[in-house]
Amino acid sequence: MKIGILTLPLHTNYGGILQAYALQTVLERMGHEVCLIEKRRKPMRLPLWKTPLVYGKRIARNLMGHPFPIFYEQKINREMPIIRQNTDQFINKYIKLRFVDDFSEIKKTDFDAIVVGSDQVWRPKYFLDGIEHAYLDFTDRWNIKRIAYAASFGTDEWEYTSRQKNRCKELIKNFDAVSVREDSGVTLCHAHFDVEAQHVLDPTMLLAKEDYIQLFENANTPKSKGNLLNYILDEAPEKLALIDKIAKEKDLVSFRVNSKVENREASLQERIQPSVEQWLRGFYDAEFVITDSFHACVFSILFNKPFIAVGNKDRGMSRFTSLLSMFGLEKRLLTSSFYNIEQIENIDWSKVNAILKDKVCTSIKLLTTNLK
Repeated sequence: MKIGILTLPLHTNYGGILQAYALQTVLERMGHEVCLIEKRRKPMRLPLWKTPLVYGKRIARNLMGHPFPIFYEQKINREMPIIRQNTDQFINKYIKLRFVDDFSEIKKTDFDAIVVGSDQVWRPKYFLDGIEHAYLDFTDRWNIKRIAYAASFGTDEWEYTSRQKNRCKELIKNFDAVSVREDSGVTLCHAHFDVEAQHVLDPTMLLAKEDYIQLFENANTPKSKGNLLNYILDEAPEKLALIDKIAKEKDLVSFRVNSKVENREASLQERIQPSVEQWLRGFYDAEFVITDSFHACVFSILFNKPFIAVGNKDRGMSRFTSLLSMFGLEKRLLTSSFYNIEQIENIDWSKVNAILKDKVCTSIKLLTTNLK
């Protein structure tokens, strides 16, 4: 089969890149011809009518000491290729892309099936091209397979407008199979779309630890500079204090595998994101992991590394609770500003790995059954 994958745009986010890589790899191993459908990147541009107004405001703000430059779009367009040079290298090497300016360019003869997922592809504020496209509105009346694999709403709260809900409810009826990444997604699909969804694993968990080890070994990736991996997306004083506390208590050396990529006040050099292979190697080398990232929790589980997950409410808590409860690891999640690490118990990895093995079989079965 010729299969297209529709997910969020790939950029500097390690989890987003690796879930796309994993799903593509799994489908290819089933014997399918697979590519990722990606909207072509375009430079940031303001509409002409907005230019005098916006730049006038920015000049005023800069005169009052505003930290961002007047011609901000030009700055972003100039810096982004540098910031994402390492992650782009992985994407270009391992992920097959089909670029389009608009989804209407895709023809019904291009694919036998389109798989939507994973990541927060069903979250309107993340799928910026129109959430209806994430429900394949451009495939109207096509005789193809439509499958949602581990699609995520990112939250247990309903974020659709009435118009979006009605249109997407109509479109999801055309899907041959609907599966979601979080147990809360099962509830949302039933409550708002009248559809029964299956709870499956994130695509990254369908590959074995050895698959990821091979990636960084093939790239001759150097050993990490410590053994306490901290992968923090949203830095805060209490998180930094937690890292210091764990490092001292366990006599570990803290290291990080991400840059200040989202900090627009940091220097350009500090914002260059390390390679995907270096990120993966971090989990291999770590003796302990502290993170506020969903996918860092995933890879801690895959590599059997003890970890603490710091709740990241702004980015969606249901992703953490769903994943950790699946493996009986709910107590690894810290949610208050005062982190009580006394509640953390040792992990029974034999139990966790047995659950993972069973869930992989169930998740793979959904794909194989619906792609016959």
